[in-house]
Amino acid sequence: VQLQASGGGLVQPGGSLRLTCAASGLAFSTYAMGWFRQAPGKEREFVAGITRSGAGTYYGDSVKGRFTISRDNAKNTVDLQMNSLKLEDTAVYYCASQGGVHLQFYNRLAYGYWGQGTQVTVSS
Repeated sequence: VQLQASGGGLVQPGGSLRLTCAASGLAFSTYAMGWFRQAPGKEREFVAGITRSGAGTYYGDSVKGRFTISRDNAKNTVDLQMNSLKLEDTAVYYCASQGGVHLQFYNRLAYGYWGQGTQVTVSS
């Protein structure tokens, strides 16, 4: 299984970035997906999650109204559109997959596979 995150970079406050996670080696449409982030010296934080079909989405309080998660099961990808970026959004962003019946989007321990992370830096 491989989850490859891309799209990170340097952006000014108020700007936008779109992250993409490309999955391989798993039956993608049978997994819920999530994005987490980790800033230096902080714990890994839930950012957004999406159900297998894409019908249900979930967000951390700090990104609600600014970030949007989506998926394309035909392409085995999950995206994170990030708008109105703030300095505090600076972190390494990770995508992860979760199988099973009882999904726990906010719990990082419920995710079985993780990508390598992509750096997002918001700076003026």
